[in-house]
Amino acid sequence: MENEDFVLIPEELAIKEPKAELLEIINNKTFNDKTLYEIESDFHNIKVVENEVGRFLHYADTYQAGFINTEFYKGNLPYINYFLIPYLMNKKIENILLIGLGSGKIVNDFEVLFEDLKSFDVVDLEENIVDIAEKFFNFKHPKNFNFILQDGITYLRNNKKKYDLIVVDVANNDGIDSRFLSDEYFKSVKKSLKKDGIFVSNMCASPDFTNKKNIFFKEYFPVYKENFKNNLVFKGNYSDKVYYKAFFNIDERVIDITNVIIISSDNSYEIQKNNDAINKITSLDINIENYLQDFSNL
Repeated sequence: MENEDFVLIPEELAIKEPKAELLEIINNKTFNDKTLYEIESDFHNIKVVENEVGRFLHYADTYQAGFINTEFYKGNLPYINYFLIPYLMNKKIENILLIGLGSGKIVNDFEVLFEDLKSFDVVDLEENIVDIAEKFFNFKHPKNFNFILQDGITYLRNNKKKYDLIVVDVANNDGIDSRFLSDEYFKSVKKSLKKDGIFVSNMCASPDFTNKKNIFFKEYFPVYKENFKNNLVFKGNYSDKVYYKAFFNIDERVIDITNVIIISSDNSYEIQKNNDAINKITSLDINIENYLQDFSNL
């Protein structure tokens, strides 16, 4: 893939037009946001807001992270829960790299799950993010936590450390920076992974994965297959269900876009659904079975 400078805009990946009556509900929906905190940084206009749905980290026009607190669902923004699936693949993960901190909950969840954890490095461009996560989202520093204030691509390019697990969640207000789809990026990720390491990334596409008009799987997914022998793809059906119900009281996906969680490795891992592993994730108030059902055999 050529390293062109562009942003992958989710809405431009849609194949089908949304139902007009449902789109009208979304466009007319207003939230009673109460601003708890606001600061202008070099990269973002940051707010922490609270409304009838929950508490959220707000960059410019979008909710970037936070917690939903409704009768239907209570917890993290649901797509992030797919990031826990690697625990069902390898419980012995010792070194984790996370690019993009968000609310920090995934860090604390990993700390509970991975008993052999030796280091947890988090890279983020936002200098205020750790303080915000601590003050407003109950983030607790795990043991051996290391925060690196840096661009994720730059860190990976210069990094010499080897990780068991790398998780990248970097969508911004506009979409996904093309640098996170470049050949250089994938080479840097592979360089930073152990031979049996696991790479998790959050992308987006039309939920009609097999449609020839699906731009993501036609133009961008091949780079994953070129760099990793095994790629498990999870369509965000359940996270979409939670999102539309919690925010708009709608029981179906409206915009023809879903989160695509890709779990890549050169090792042929299998997802272990034994009771102990499932129960440990359940102790975090997450029903991981709902997310496992979104596996797409591509």
